[in-house]
Amino acid sequence: MRYLVLAILFVTFFTACNSKDEAEKAKKATVKKEPIIKEFGFTFNDYKVVRDTIRSGDTFGKLLEKFPLKDSLRIHDVTEKVKDSFNVRRIKAGKPYILFLDKEKPNTLQALVYIEDRINYTVVDFRDSIVVSNKQKPTTLRRRVVAAEIEGSLSETLGNAGVSAGLANKLANIYAYTVDFFKIQKGDKFAVTINERYIDDSIYVGVESIEASYFEHKGKKIFAFPYKLSENQKQEDFYDENGKGLKSMFLKAPLDYFRISSRFSGRRFHPVQMRFKAHNGTDYAAPHGTPIKTTASGVVERTGYTAGNGNFVKVRHSSTYSTQYLHMSKITVRNGQRVSQGQVIGKVGSTGLATGPHVCYRFWKNGVQVDPLRLKLPNAEPMNESHKQKYLAHIAPLKKELDSITAVKFKE
Repeated sequence: MRYLVLAILFVTFFTACNSKDEAEKAKKATVKKEPIIKEFGFTFNDYKVVRDTIRSGDTFGKLLEKFPLKDSLRIHDVTEKVKDSFNVRRIKAGKPYILFLDKEKPNTLQALVYIEDRINYTVVDFRDSIVVSNKQKPTTLRRRVVAAEIEGSLSETLGNAGVSAGLANKLANIYAYTVDFFKIQKGDKFAVTINERYIDDSIYVGVESIEASYFEHKGKKIFAFPYKLSENQKQEDFYDENGKGLKSMFLKAPLDYFRISSRFSGRRFHPVQMRFKAHNGTDYAAPHGTPIKTTASGVVERTGYTAGNGNFVKVRHSSTYSTQYLHMSKITVRNGQRVSQGQVIGKVGSTGLATGPHVCYRFWKNGVQVDPLRLKLPNAEPMNESHKQKYLAHIAPLKKELDSITAVKFKE
């Protein structure tokens, strides 16, 4: 009997110990190991990390005031030391920043990271001595060709193809002289060879550059290839498949991407004066404050205000051509100022006789107001023969690639 009791006690003790061990193992299994986070050159686990955003009125000094600096550093001395590498006056509201604090010494600031954009950032490191480093996240470029038929707007079509909407603005600038983007329609086609940038091979940043493109509008194909005529040229110009420049003397419109609300007409019902009269301009509706661009280079002939025109700017481009821009909310140029094509000269408004925000664009040829949308406007200088042969050899494989892809995509 005594042996039976001892046996029962032994089994009970062993079972209890075993259950305790199993419980400990289960407890350890449920405690997840803290993931190691590394970014901006720091292991986040080693610090107390504070993430925040620059607010209006914040300065570099105010950011440093939040936590003590090591070795009794003075904020003024720090600002003086970093100013050659980091322009502390250019920190902007809305930009994120990160503070790395010492876990052992209560909240002592070890480093600050100011994030300029998705790629660029600045590190101010206080750990050993004050060191400023302007850095970039590692990025890569991927090349691809996108071909699509217009469905809705150009931006929507690009979005459906998984491309940054910013490409729409790039294409609009390339074809600003040859395609009226207010008139693109369903069934128009395009193909574009692009280089896209990624952070760490996974995070999409956007379109870095365009190697080649083609746009088909109302059955007319327009190719565009970037090319520099000299090594000293800062930015490429775009040319078609024959070496003809896409630039013309005038842009198609003084705004980007907004609808025509009223066309040039000899008899139009005026919505404010409530009567029929000639409308010697083209109205482009756009949100209040939208930048207005001069459609060609020239000299500002007159700025001012009248009851009908509201705030306006008139630009003389040559002895033949002048343009005028009406109903501005703001004028950003002055009389006699020389302006370049595409330069912002004011902002969309509804001053004068206007029912809503828009710009009335007026165009003179030899002193007579005409409809620029019906006018054949002068082109830029043609490419000379020596440059043309090199150019044609350069674009040959790029055009062949576009032709092959569009033939398959659009079954041409």
